[in-house]
Amino acid sequence: MRFSGFLSSAVMVILFVGCFMAVPEVVTAKHGGGVTRHYKFSIRMKNITRLCRSKSIVTVNGKFPGPRVVAREGDRLVVKVVNHVPNNISIHWHGIRQLRSGWADGPAYITQCPIQTGQSYVYNFTITGQRGTLFWHAHFSWMRASVYGPLIILPRRNESYPFIKPYKEVPILFGEWFNADPEAVINQSLQTGAGPNVSDAYTLNGLPGPLYNCSGKDTYKLKVKPGKTYLLRLINAALNDELFFSIANHSVTVVEADASYVKPFVTDTLVIAPGQTTNVLLKTKSPAPDAAFYMLARPYFTGMGTFDNTTVAGILEYENPKNPENAPLFKPSLPAINATNVVANFSNMFKSLATNKFPINVPQKVDKRFFFTIGLGTNPCPKNQTCQGPNGTKFAASMNNISFALPTTALLQPYFFSKNGVFTADFPDFPLHPFNYTGTPPNNTHVINGTTKVEVLPFNASVEVIMQDTSILGAESHPLHLHGYNFYVVGQGFGNFNPKNDPSKFNLVDPVERNTVGVPSGGWVAIRFQADNPGVWLMHCHFDVHLSWGLRMAWIVLDGKLPNQKLPPPPSDLPKC
Repeated sequence: MRFSGFLSSAVMVILFVGCFMAVPEVVTAKHGGGVTRHYKFSIRMKNITRLCRSKSIVTVNGKFPGPRVVAREGDRLVVKVVNHVPNNISIHWHGIRQLRSGWADGPAYITQCPIQTGQSYVYNFTITGQRGTLFWHAHFSWMRASVYGPLIILPRRNESYPFIKPYKEVPILFGEWFNADPEAVINQSLQTGAGPNVSDAYTLNGLPGPLYNCSGKDTYKLKVKPGKTYLLRLINAALNDELFFSIANHSVTVVEADASYVKPFVTDTLVIAPGQTTNVLLKTKSPAPDAAFYMLARPYFTGMGTFDNTTVAGILEYENPKNPENAPLFKPSLPAINATNVVANFSNMFKSLATNKFPINVPQKVDKRFFFTIGLGTNPCPKNQTCQGPNGTKFAASMNNISFALPTTALLQPYFFSKNGVFTADFPDFPLHPFNYTGTPPNNTHVINGTTKVEVLPFNASVEVIMQDTSILGAESHPLHLHGYNFYVVGQGFGNFNPKNDPSKFNLVDPVERNTVGVPSGGWVAIRFQADNPGVWLMHCHFDVHLSWGLRMAWIVLDGKLPNQKLPPPPSDLPKC
């Protein structure tokens, strides 16, 4: 019955997405309009060569990037993760709402203890009300450097996209490559207090491309037919960099962001932050031109530290060119590294569809308001140690000056079982010491350490959060990701948020729905969401270096009164610390 179910239920998905699946998948009986899809992730070391250097990296099923997980809206995913490497690990299903399945969310020490060597854990969750492109990745230390892959959610069977049906769908994942072990890189940074060594290359579908030394053969090539429409599923899985992306002599139409449809708009250049996904339609030229075209990505950066100032390149090639030997290779022009206005204008283009079929549910009234400052700070250098951060300190990061300390057990367990002593429910709603956030920095740049403070929300509260960048150690964009929820981006601007004037400009008609938003460099962003998913949910900067420095907090959303508004008990195989 299992294999007959596989043939009847999954063969159409496999045909639709081509050779998408790189892991064995078994599809079992239908449930509630969907099917259950089983995957197995074996966490293993694998020798990989990039930039003429071979190294052993952590992979899923020996693949870099990792295998594609494909499902339809309404399907249940059951993924068994078996850890065969010396490192601890956990897997986060980035952007999945995890409605009443918080035990499967994945961030280590928040919803689960990490999976230790030789141990396994089964992630079991249902995809509810979502379709589009997301991704999965490791959520322990810097393991995400090599452990990530696409999570593609197709519409329900017999439902179509709200745009032209593409001829072909192509995932494009951006990442970073380190010649060194990324774990050693962040450990050295935390010890010395300095910024971490930057990556040696960016990658496009795991390949650095011809603009790097010794990498001409390691180039991703997208071969296309003339006059066709391709759906590119763009995923930024890079550890620490927002990226500009452009294809020479081609424009694209943006149709989706973070697995939510948007009003289509045309652009030549995209901006995509770590944790964000963007679906675009690429209409190829007809007839086929006698040329090839670079697809380039390089960072957007405004901070004061170091960053990987290099460019990853793939190549768009048309089938059967007339003169392949003499065909020119065109290169797009990308914005300046610090082109903040370009980023702001691009961000303002995103609007939800807001149709009868795809409505928005942005809270019109707010029960709980919060104001969070976001940014870098310092820790004093321990005695008898020389530190390499600003003025002999150690770099740190915080929200409302609280540098979040991970507990030694997973927060969701002591919350669920009402055990005291692991966290305190006193995360500040507003900055404890207001200052001119984007003006002259305060003299004291030290953050508050060593505490695990959370914010508690009653079930179904409507929430507004203003996230304000700070210039304490230089204004910088921060991609903030909220677990367990999508939110609506109702406003953004530069300078300090003005509580009297700015709310009148909020978009409550068709704001974009996202799970990751860039807090503008030297500015602010306003988000709203409905706290309808009980559990413990991490919110953090998706720059892993800032995450490691403490730029994170957690929300506890209490159970509702009805049975379907309560978090069920943990699974029996939940990892132990």
